[in-house]
Amino acid sequence: MDSKTLNVLEYPKILERLAGYCDFSASMSLARSLEPTDSFDLAKARLAETTEARKVLAVNDIGVGAARDIRPAADLAARSGVLDPQQLLDIKATLISCREIKKSFDRKSDEFPRLSKLAEALPESHGIVDAITRILSDRGEVLDSASVKLGALRREIKIAHGRLMSRLQRYLTESAKKLQEPIITQRDGRYVIPLRAEFKGSIKAVIHDQSASGATLFVEPLPVVELNNEMRELELKERDEERRILAEVSALVGDHSSELKYGVENLAMMDLILAKAKYADDLRANEPMLHGLSKVKGQKSDDLRPSTFDLNLIHARHPLIPEETVVPIDVDPAPGTRAIVITGPNTGGKTVSLKTVGLLVLMAQSGLHIPVQSGSELPCFHSVYADIGDEQSIEQSLSTFSGHITNIIRILKHIDHRSLVIFDELGSGTDPQEGAAIARAILTHLLDTGAMTLVATHYPELKTFAHSTDGVVNASLEFDIKTLRPT
Repeated sequence: MDSKTLNVLEYPKILERLAGYCDFSASMSLARSLEPTDSFDLAKARLAETTEARKVLAVNDIGVGAARDIRPAADLAARSGVLDPQQLLDIKATLISCREIKKSFDRKSDEFPRLSKLAEALPESHGIVDAITRILSDRGEVLDSASVKLGALRREIKIAHGRLMSRLQRYLTESAKKLQEPIITQRDGRYVIPLRAEFKGSIKAVIHDQSASGATLFVEPLPVVELNNEMRELELKERDEERRILAEVSALVGDHSSELKYGVENLAMMDLILAKAKYADDLRANEPMLHGLSKVKGQKSDDLRPSTFDLNLIHARHPLIPEETVVPIDVDPAPGTRAIVITGPNTGGKTVSLKTVGLLVLMAQSGLHIPVQSGSELPCFHSVYADIGDEQSIEQSLSTFSGHITNIIRILKHIDHRSLVIFDELGSGTDPQEGAAIARAILTHLLDTGAMTLVATHYPELKTFAHSTDGVVNASLEFDIKTLRPT
């Protein structure tokens, strides 16, 4: 799809709203990069997935829980890296989410075939959840019970710490007048006491630090050096044992890294489909009937033409306009219509109507249900192009008219009979007589290519052309001067 058109029709704003319904970063990334497909089969499959998800959410509050994007952690583990406790807890939470979703779709493949198939592709835990639970608390602390050696070391540390504190406490009592405060603190990982600078030398000690003013020295009395050394040695052994335990579980994660990464991708896709369903529910949207291309008699097998572009939007609402202020429109041209020329006063809603049709087409081909009444129909277009708004550029020395013509020329080079083309105020920005002639020539060319076209105009000549040309119809909008709103 044309990237410029996506921006003109404000499709990225739809994706941002969709991302807001996603529960973790991997699915948010998928939502923001979602593009309309030009494949009829894929578009139909996407819409069916959203419909399934809405049915699921109606009976079951399903979600990905506390899942995280664990792919970087799985990659690190596969390279023999050691994962930190938080990374392991994220992996545990993600695997639990996968397990719960798989359970939700267990024996429901007949009712929800598409989502059940996706759920089946989610990874098994392979004992990883149990292994992480065995070694880590919910706060990410390595448990004493993680290994016999770690439990023994921590008991030794507790005893050594008690001896050290008892010895230092005697200094707090016996030398209280020499201390700035009767407290035990730490410097460089060693326990020290705050000695007033004027009493330097009165206690045989190792100086580790001093205060900014120089009035306080943080000292380690010589009789406790050995106790501090013992504590430090035990703490280093504890750190090494914790790392060994984390490395052991990380290796288990590394053994299944490919499956975990693939599982996250499937979990993100599942969350994206659920997000589409939640967005559709809030938008009070419906699944449109999508029509593809079919052969027309007399055409070669490789030259497909649409037998008809079935377009029927019932009470269509622009999804970015609040429901309490939006004015719904019906777009239901007669069979065989290839172009619609829309007229009406300023502020009558011509531009919004054009954007509504274009945006709903993009949404439908992305698998999003659209804000229309049930029974609405849309063709599946191979491409969508739009020229709406002011195209002037001071930097490129383009006037409004030149900017529009430049964009229109670009569009005309790419369209074919499978395209939807939307032009707002075609031919405006120049002499009315010349602008009308240009608009008529462009519209004639569009009809020759077979593209479906929606054009907004003020030119009477274009209205006359629509009235007298097969496949082209006039449509009009009006503005209520009493309520100052389009009708």
